Amino acid sequence: MAVQDIVVVGGSAGALEALMTVVGGLPGNFSGQMFVVLHTSPHSGGSLAAILQRTTSLAVSLAVDEEKIERGHIYVAPPDHHLTLVDGKLSVVRGPRENGFRPAVDPLFRSAAKAYGGRVIGIILSGAMDDGTFGLVAVKEAGGIAIVQHPYEAFVSSMPVSAIQNVEVDHIVRVADIPQLLISGAAQGLQRKGATKKSGDVDPTQRDITLDAVGPDTIGQPPSKFVCPDCGGSLWEVDESGRTRFRCFTGHGYTADTLLAAQNGKLEHALWSAVRVLMERAALHRQLAERTGNRGMITTAEKYQDQADQEEKHANIIRKMLAASPVMAEPISPEGDEAA
Repeated sequence: MAVQDIVVVGGSAGALEALMTVVGGLPGNFSGQMFVVLHTSPHSGGSLAAILQRTTSLAVSLAVDEEKIERGHIYVAPPDHHLTLVDGKLSVVRGPRENGFRPAVDPLFRSAAKAYGGRVIGIILSGAMDDGTFGLVAVKEAGGIAIVQHPYEAFVSSMPVSAIQNVEVDHIVRVADIPQLLISGAAQGLQRKGATKKSGDVDPTQRDITLDAVGPDTIGQPPSKFVCPDCGGSLWEVDESGRTRFRCFTGHGYTADTLLAAQNGKLEHALWSAVRVLMERAALHRQLAERTGNRGMITTAEKYQDQADQEEKHANIIRKMLAASPVMAEPISPEGDEAA
């Protein structure tokens, strides 16, 4: 049985404590290599590597672009940068956001699957939304192992639940049990569930790995009816193992859930902007009503006041709607979903 010595880990809200448990349970002679993406604020300062280093004797560092991969090392994606694996080296870039995040879990998992195939163990920890699900699909189809933190234990269960619902997961366990699985995988290999697809079927599109822009004229299929919330460009539907995700030619990527959340975020922003504009118009009309009234133009003043009352009424209707039923229940911006 082939060993699995390439470990990729993804998580979001609530994943830091779980990750510390995993890393802290690995021995100093662990022969694998671990690569970590947690959704963090771009302004977090990159303290995650230092926090993890306190829990282990293994070397932990922020990933550096073009750095050669070494055994027994844990590499952490820097804030506001994607981490991928290319030709035995790290690639660290500020590419387009995927699923609303930079760094995102899916690019790391896909690149590991493409580069290392059956040597990969993919781990999904606590977090909101579903980033990491499609990456875990790629890991499984390349012959790797899928491990998911048990949803009952996860601080936020959305990411684990999405992975379990869409991937033939090999192990659904508490985080305290993950280190022994990694030790066994690096030593003699773990038994996997399901059949392995041919390597050529795993993520054939290079842009999915490199996150580079692709010219619209190079994409064969017609665009979908949706536009990218980040750049406003057309989105293409990408079918992957019967599941749909979306990409624009500049490189932004979404699952159906994260696209919906991003659209909801745009809608909420637009509605609050409408509230602001209506209140500003109401204030201006009240000023005009006062000025024209002082000049004895009573009829005109009353019209201005009526307009102000209507605008304020409409603004309050929108405000009450937003307060009673938030448009977006789960924010996906990096500032809104910190793990560290």
